[in-house]
Amino acid sequence: MEAIVYDEFGGPEVLRQEETDKPEPGAGEVRVKVVVAGVNPLDHKRRYGWVEEFYPSVFPMIPGLEFAGVVDAVGEGATHVAVGDEVLGWTRTGAYAEYAIAGDIVHKPAGLSFEQAAALPVAGETAQRVLDLLRVKAGETLLVHGAAGAVGSVAVQLAVAAGVTVIGTASLPNHDHLRSLGAVAVEYGDALAERVRAASPHGVDAVFDAAGQGVLPLSIELAGGSAERVVTIADPQAAAHGIVFTGGGTDPAAIRAGLAEHARLAAEGRLRVRLGEVFALADAAKAQELSESGHARGKLLIRP
Repeated sequence: MEAIVYDEFGGPEVLRQEETDKPEPGAGEVRVKVVVAGVNPLDHKRRYGWVEEFYPSVFPMIPGLEFAGVVDAVGEGATHVAVGDEVLGWTRTGAYAEYAIAGDIVHKPAGLSFEQAAALPVAGETAQRVLDLLRVKAGETLLVHGAAGAVGSVAVQLAVAAGVTVIGTASLPNHDHLRSLGAVAVEYGDALAERVRAASPHGVDAVFDAAGQGVLPLSIELAGGSAERVVTIADPQAAAHGIVFTGGGTDPAAIRAGLAEHARLAAEGRLRVRLGEVFALADAAKAQELSESGHARGKLLIRP
């Protein structure tokens, strides 16, 4: 099969496309034909070796966490899916490939496109996990840094649906998009605190940092001087500020249940991830470069 592989840490130039062995499913495992793979910031962070503490690498590596595709083969004892089933979720062997061994997966609703399905697993699980950690509830105000990204936009929608007032930071071109999701949009950058206070004079109850752009001290200030209800998924300086850094869920049953619910909402048009460019497998390095730049307009995808 064709796959993107790297065997050393570095920039996009370490990625190469090559023919590799098709993975074989073991007992209880499922192999999928990847139709669409999602591109995430974690992909380039792992490629650089920045997150080895949380995600140790074993070379050669095939990047990619999430996918939507079709079950191609099932190992002995894997009875929850059948060959030909359309599914979405995570892979154990890397999604930038024609085939992969699946991790946690659920069935794809018939009304959900493969592109929308591939955009859901990481964004949905991450957004829900952080909202649960922050314990946000109806009537409260949540500040989301990086609200126009895939994770941030899902967090906005889930919080708004729960009756939470959401203030989202983003560049000006993304403000109409945030407003369409139900958020109050403010521009990031200098004088951010003044803009947030103008939007919410009573302050904010919790802060979700999905941007990782040095906003943690300001977030504590805006949350009333306490780090208790500030969570980041992107700033490695979290511990220095007494802030929770969360990198991934650990309960497979909860992960699958959450993904199934998000897929249902997406199929019903009640949850959406704005889609961006779709790249060919050979252009995976370009996809990661755009993701790393922070200037992607919508979720980046790869079609193996």
